[in-house]
Amino acid sequence: MVKVSTFFGMSFGAFIFWQTMDKVHVWIALHQDEKKERMEKESEIRRMREELYQQQREKDALA
Repeated sequence: MVKVSTFFGMSFGAFIFWQTMDKVHVWIALHQDEKKERMEKESEIRRMREELYQQQREKDALA
């Protein structure tokens, strides 16, 4: 009886461990995706800002 309950206890523990690891993996992947999206947005903002500065310089040069 002890062997059977130990087996079920260890099986349940392994199941809980793998479920937790799966959730941690998903959380890490989502966090990395959010970071990548934020970096892309910042890059787009920098590009647009540089483009606007360039247009302003051209206007100032013509004036």
